[in-house]
Amino acid sequence: MEVDCLVEVFTKLGLDDLTLTIPLVCKSWNAAVRHPLCWRKLDFRQLDLLPWSSFSKSFAFYYFLPHFSFTYFLKFALRQSCKSVTELSFPLKSTSLEDVVLATKSVALPRLSSAEEVQISELVCKWRDVEQLKMESKPSNFPNLARNISLHCRNFRGLVVSGEITKVDALAIVCYLPMLKELDLSNSNLPKTELLTIIKGCKQLKKLNVNGCIGFEGDDKEILETASCIKEFNNEACKLYYEDAYQSGEWDSDFCLQGYVV
Repeated sequence: MEVDCLVEVFTKLGLDDLTLTIPLVCKSWNAAVRHPLCWRKLDFRQLDLLPWSSFSKSFAFYYFLPHFSFTYFLKFALRQSCKSVTELSFPLKSTSLEDVVLATKSVALPRLSSAEEVQISELVCKWRDVEQLKMESKPSNFPNLARNISLHCRNFRGLVVSGEITKVDALAIVCYLPMLKELDLSNSNLPKTELLTIIKGCKQLKKLNVNGCIGFEGDDKEILETASCIKEFNNEACKLYYEDAYQSGEWDSDFCLQGYVV
């Protein structure tokens, strides 16, 4: 099979196959899998990277390592890509900030501690090529992070984040990231007023995902009319309040949920 055809097939494979299966088949496959195009999308979340896992042991054995090191694995994959990586998803756990510094154009961050959230905001100054950022949860210092992104990531266009979206957070998105093309706030606590602020302030949005959000009804006419200019607006399973909490009836008349007094 021609090398170009092999490369096209190998781009569909995971990192386990690229590192431990394909190189062992034959010389032609080994040569083809070294092509940078095979390493453009690095998703480390699909692997069991615990030191005692079968993959980790096999990787350390094949590459003559005394023990498995994610940092070595990450740098190995980045070298194979020859700086052509377009998507990089870090493992949810066991990722050091030294590794996160190596972020590429599209990066999915691991779960961060409170101390790491502060440092991530400062690391943004080294991410000049980052265009899209995916976060497991909204950091407590989100406004500061958004400000630093606006200062250092000139081509930033996409953000994925979930959590309690406050008025301050919505204003930070509008003030610092008004040029966003894609925004995913799915499964967030997102009041209607904050959603409208974002829609009105980010006029270049092409895709907005608020599926599963709490704080507004999905069929709200004002929201649908305001978002009509967005090419792809996903608003499925949105609710004004948590149904389970509402149905339990375990609060008094002064109970306040998501800014709404029952």
